[in-house]
Amino acid sequence: MRIEDLQYFMKVVEVGNMTQAAKELFISQPSLSKAISNLESEMGLSLFQRTAKGTILTFQGEEFLQYARQVLEQIDLMNNRYKEGITANRIFSISAQHYAFVVDAFVKLLSEMDADQYEATLKEERTFEVLDDVANLKSEIGVIYRSNYNQKVLEGAFHEKQLTFTPLFRTSPYVFIDKHHPLAKNDIITLEELTAFPRLSYEQGTHNSFYYWEEILADIPVPKRIIVSDRATLFNLLIGLNGYTISSGIINDDLNSPDIMAIPLESDEVIELGYLTANQHQLSKIAEEYIVLLEESIQQYAK
Repeated sequence: MRIEDLQYFMKVVEVGNMTQAAKELFISQPSLSKAISNLESEMGLSLFQRTAKGTILTFQGEEFLQYARQVLEQIDLMNNRYKEGITANRIFSISAQHYAFVVDAFVKLLSEMDADQYEATLKEERTFEVLDDVANLKSEIGVIYRSNYNQKVLEGAFHEKQLTFTPLFRTSPYVFIDKHHPLAKNDIITLEELTAFPRLSYEQGTHNSFYYWEEILADIPVPKRIIVSDRATLFNLLIGLNGYTISSGIINDDLNSPDIMAIPLESDEVIELGYLTANQHQLSKIAEEYIVLLEESIQQYAK
């Protein structure tokens, strides 16, 4: 299997058309078709389904795409680090559920870094994507939470993907609401009191099991629920609709809206925040430095 064949495959996926892909690759369409056919024969797979509207991935092709992308990303990383004549960048990547303290530690890390060049990636993602990124070494560290409810399922996923979860912080759940919310003066909030207000949750895509939701107690039915995909939208809806979400109580006014407050939720559940690492990967020095800053950020902003 040639690297070029994987690059050709990715281009066909990108444009969805053999003719257009060949043009953008500056090769003939028969040459591209032959390369794809050879790749399918070598792998023993049918990668594409040809239709009148273009070329679409088969089920096998969708799975193969994930591996092909990983191979090409690793080749890019090696080229950036070791190719003659190119200055090596310091590379660090983290994937996490939607937590401001993760961003805070990331900002401090890059601010303190004494380097003329670096490449760093911070991705706020769905829970399954965080696990997948760390398992496939797309990210050195992943930050998620576990609880009594989801621990058994997550531990199974950690074992399957050969990941280690290291706890950072344990806390009772808190309700995030706007400071003008009708319940803002409460010292503690109950689930019953929240019934009248919309609950905000992060979208989890095809892995939409309650065990993978970022919000604790997600399995409890609510009459009003809004699904969002990013943290900024969630906080805007907290303010605009008197919505709420349930999280760790760690809040940073510099990175979140200063109008958001955290009030304890009456619950016996416990949130345990921690970071994931791949069992067969030795953390870089910069990753170890980030973990220290992560711990400091949690202690600074935790309730």
